[in-house]
Amino acid sequence: MIAPDYQGGSIVNLMSSILRARGGASDYAPLRLLPPAALAQSRGILLLVVDGLGAGWLARHSPDGALSRHLLGPITSVFPPTTATAIATFLTGDAPQQHGLTGWHTYLRELGCVMRVLPGDPRYGGVSYRKAGIDPARLFGLRPIAERIAARTLIISPAQIAHSDFNLSLLGGAELRTFETLRQMFRQALRAVRRGRGSKFIYLYWPRLDAIGHEQGVESAAAAAHLAEIEQALEGFIADLSGTGTLVLVTADHGQIDTTPADCIDLDDHPRLGGYLALPLCGEPRAAFCYLRPAGVDEFVAYCQEALGEAVDLWPSAELIGRGLFGLGRPHPRLADRIGDYVLMPRGNRIVRDWLPFEERHRHVGVHGGLSRAELEVPLCLFRT
Repeated sequence: MIAPDYQGGSIVNLMSSILRARGGASDYAPLRLLPPAALAQSRGILLLVVDGLGAGWLARHSPDGALSRHLLGPITSVFPPTTATAIATFLTGDAPQQHGLTGWHTYLRELGCVMRVLPGDPRYGGVSYRKAGIDPARLFGLRPIAERIAARTLIISPAQIAHSDFNLSLLGGAELRTFETLRQMFRQALRAVRRGRGSKFIYLYWPRLDAIGHEQGVESAAAAAHLAEIEQALEGFIADLSGTGTLVLVTADHGQIDTTPADCIDLDDHPRLGGYLALPLCGEPRAAFCYLRPAGVDEFVAYCQEALGEAVDLWPSAELIGRGLFGLGRPHPRLADRIGDYVLMPRGNRIVRDWLPFEERHRHVGVHGGLSRAELEVPLCLFRT
């Protein structure tokens, strides 16, 4: 088990370098691999986030490809290393310690329910924030990257999620452009680079590798084939950018590991454990936040140690804040609300699942959210054009 390196080796520090290079500020140190001075002379900075691209996985599956040939080195994601949490870091420049978005399922005490943060609806189903009359920008209270950087900012996002409440709440003053395919994404980015003068920061997000990993496994032939597609399209894009003075950075929000059905710890098989919970498990199957009934705390801890001791690590949530797992400095005022009393962290490739009565059960082969090197370490690649 490793931990995020918020002192100068994480995606938060990467965003600090970008901010500082473009006239912004950050409470986090710049990235050791890429100080602000290395970015300052470029006409534009383009950041491509490939969802699910782990550093170790890239090294195994494409050691001689375009990304590996331009690799600066591995950096860490945030905790938990999952899309809802890490993308919030890319779009705000803050660690989870400050932005307070802690996983796919997050208990929002101010709304009185567990939300699916990215779709922006209650876990049990229903309407999104805006349809319920809730302004997500006011709810989250975060400062988007576009409002922190002294550069024209463009966000290029998949059409199916671009106008989600989550994305719009973190748009700020950025220009939003959409796409359907990998080719269209790079075409939009090329237009953004070529049109208009002045300093630019362009953010691209590509989700398909992560989806393939969930569906078929990150070690599947389909995932490796899609990596080859990404690298081929990227090389053509870099060639098209020649002479524009654009610095292209490629990284990821997290990596993945593959699981089998035998790796799943299902709370249906542990009814006593479920009886100690005041809420369904929140967070991620690799880092589950437990909200306990006050009268059952000791019994919950004892049961986890006796029945699950070989399969999970159990941490008091406050201790993980103290250890700096979520970031450095003053925490978000709701952070403690959003991580429960204890955190269940399955060992090896295990996951823990807690299903609502009418929830459609599904299985993800590839998963993420834990502190293994495969999940936490992502590559940072640099192309100068």
